[in-house]
Amino acid sequence: MQIQFKKCSVNHLKELVELGKTTFTESFREDNNPIDFDNYIREAFSEVQLLKELRNTDMSFFLVKEIDTTVGYFKLNQFSAQTELREDEGLEIERIYVKKKFQGRAIGNHMMKYIKELAESLQKDYLWLGVWEKNNGAIRFYEKNGFKKFGKHPYYIGNDKQMDWLMKLDLRTLDT
Repeated sequence: MQIQFKKCSVNHLKELVELGKTTFTESFREDNNPIDFDNYIREAFSEVQLLKELRNTDMSFFLVKEIDTTVGYFKLNQFSAQTELREDEGLEIERIYVKKKFQGRAIGNHMMKYIKELAESLQKDYLWLGVWEKNNGAIRFYEKNGFKKFGKHPYYIGNDKQMDWLMKLDLRTLDT
């Protein structure tokens, strides 16, 4: 398997909109109220919203490719672009998704390895993220990658208040 990572620019806007909508829908549509879910998708993955995020120098999107096929993507936030914490020594993984038909092929492990390397090159002390408390598969994945729960916060899909676990990985304790 040959996995490559490509940092997104505004030229990737349309692909990123489609990829974001597709992967989020594949992951969560069945577990949410259709009206709340559709409103969230329309706002969070609109061209206007994603263009704003792509132009923010403290937010980075990466396409994940297997040969010439886009199989997933991830989004990293640092400094004041982080949704919480906002500590200079931390890097937030806000989104990390693999298209459903490519799941189960260890692509997530390749992504996490690359993210850890990026964080270390940015001299970050830790990675952190929020994950829906009912997303047991993702929680297991993060735990296998060394993340530990340190708190929780609300996350809204439309008007539906859900709870995310906050998880952190201390990069200073990793074997290099």
